[in-house]
Amino acid sequence: MLLLLTLGMFFASCEDDEPADQPTIVGFAQDNPDFSILVDALTAADLVTALDDRSASLTVFAPNNAAFQAFLAANNFASLADVPVATLRQVLLYHVLGTAETSDKLETKYYNTLAEYAAGEPLSFFLNTSGGVKINADVDVILADQQVANGVIHAVDKVIAPANIVTLALANTNFSNLVAALTRTDLTADFVTILSGTGPFTVFAPTNQAFVNLLASNPAWNSINDVPVATLEAVLKYHVVAGANVRAGDIQDDAPVTTFEGSTFSIDLSGAVPVINAGSNIANIVATDVQGTNGVVHAIDTVLLP
Repeated sequence: MLLLLTLGMFFASCEDDEPADQPTIVGFAQDNPDFSILVDALTAADLVTALDDRSASLTVFAPNNAAFQAFLAANNFASLADVPVATLRQVLLYHVLGTAETSDKLETKYYNTLAEYAAGEPLSFFLNTSGGVKINADVDVILADQQVANGVIHAVDKVIAPANIVTLALANTNFSNLVAALTRTDLTADFVTILSGTGPFTVFAPTNQAFVNLLASNPAWNSINDVPVATLEAVLKYHVVAGANVRAGDIQDDAPVTTFEGSTFSIDLSGAVPVINAGSNIANIVATDVQGTNGVVHAIDTVLLP
């Protein structure tokens, strides 16, 4: 009996020691030569302490050395030292989630990162889990589920650049009809260029089903290309608020919202979900606060008609 108690205490002691022996996010990167540039970047951006904190629970999408070298070359930086510290810090925090998410828990959706547009306004990225894990339709996870003491690391093949609202929409296939509308070649307004600008913009983005319903409302409209140019341009402008980053918490109940098209609508906050009242048609806001570097996107279930 004494022997069994002794062995039990020994194994319990070993189990208690395991977390202390497991490296942190920073320790894992330091122990792996292929993440040496990441370590240098974390040091330069003063993020080592935050990512070395054993009480934290984080997910890091970690670019390898090749990813960093490609990032530096693409942005005409001769070395890591040439990247402005504020820029580097923002880019690195865009690779971090505030919870530990193993690959089996990741979903196809927008995630909020630790990078911020402004205080308390986290930048988003779109993660797609169909056929692997891809971020913003461009960055692939190449080595998943490296467990560490303060979370999990997924190695990625590119540095994830903080995305503007156009990139965030392009990444999500549920906005493919909206993208098709915005990129129609016969439009007089270049919406992609406009919405890729400095902003800020607030976009109320109709889902694919919203556009399907719009086309079904007119027998002459079999596709987005059948919608008259003037009508489509007015409709698209009616979904944009220029000059403001209006997050869900900024919306005022029933206050007029002036759109890029010039007309207004109001938003009713009295129900379970916010409802846009736009003349004879209404739309439910089904997702909020997809934050880009130049504005914010809210998904809606109906195309608004000015």
